[in-house]
Amino acid sequence: MKKSFHRFAKWSLILVYLVIVAGALVRMTGSGMGCPDWPKCFGYYIPPTTAETLQWTPERDFDKGQVIIYNEGLLVAKKDFKTGASIDIEAWEPYTKHDYAVFNPYHTWVEFLNRLVGAIAGLATLILAFLSIRFWKENKTVPLLSFAVVLGMGFQAWLGATVVYSVLAPVKITTHMLMALAIVAALILIIQKANPKPIQTTFHQKFHKSIGFLLVVFLFQIIFGTQVREFVDHQLDLGVNKDNWLLNPSTIFYVHRSFSILPLGIAAYLFLVNKRNELGFASIKSLLAGMILAALSGMAMYYIDFPLGTQPIHLVIAAILFGQIFYVFLQSRKAKNNISKIK
Repeated sequence: MKKSFHRFAKWSLILVYLVIVAGALVRMTGSGMGCPDWPKCFGYYIPPTTAETLQWTPERDFDKGQVIIYNEGLLVAKKDFKTGASIDIEAWEPYTKHDYAVFNPYHTWVEFLNRLVGAIAGLATLILAFLSIRFWKENKTVPLLSFAVVLGMGFQAWLGATVVYSVLAPVKITTHMLMALAIVAALILIIQKANPKPIQTTFHQKFHKSIGFLLVVFLFQIIFGTQVREFVDHQLDLGVNKDNWLLNPSTIFYVHRSFSILPLGIAAYLFLVNKRNELGFASIKSLLAGMILAALSGMAMYYIDFPLGTQPIHLVIAAILFGQIFYVFLQSRKAKNNISKIK
């Protein structure tokens, strides 16, 4: 039973990471407003594929809540009705959350798939929470964390709605990302605590302090990175050509760029300590490789003027690295606790 729970927790984590990947694809394709309302998309559970669906036409049935684009704005059906020979404005009400009223089928379906993956991940974490109840007598932390994840996913859904209503306000997008990392951390902690197999790692004082320091440094790097992304988003809103996005960057960009060598250096040090002392932290090699990829993608954005895909790739790598660092830290802490128990 514990094995099945542990396996399901891993799948839940994978689904949350897929949500992050989907969100990155939304960012890369500029599809954030592909669905201008929430939780439906233009008033539909399954979004339209053609612009004609969102146009008023005579002798057509509309359901309450369905949306049309009319006079460069959105109108929402007040009730179920069938249209006549001319539009009856009294049967509609204007959408007042914002004034964005553009339909692009490509953007719409990219955003819809992002929401769909999010809904599946939310359902998975809800099931995980109910499955975790069996741990209540043995380890209350597991069910408490599992239900906290469900609350976190609900908060994420609400944040997603505010992002749409704000027409992609950069600060709200950043908060959305940081909340996703908090959910990732909680799921990794659940996986570690519910693992039925003992992990064979050796405690090393310098390694433990270094991985803890790397966790803090890398979290700050992610925060700095989100600030840089907000600056880039602002440049995009101003209509600045991408060749000049970082022509006069904010101070935080230089901080982010200069400090990028620090987590890479710490990861290299951890790799050497783990190898020389045979500590058994198997994921350190992939962690170092990820740090190198993150640095290369960051360099590509700055020196090659944001090649297609580098921005979301950089974001996804950072999210995966955060999870890896946190997991190694938990492994090291567990090895330390095991020594304390023996003493």
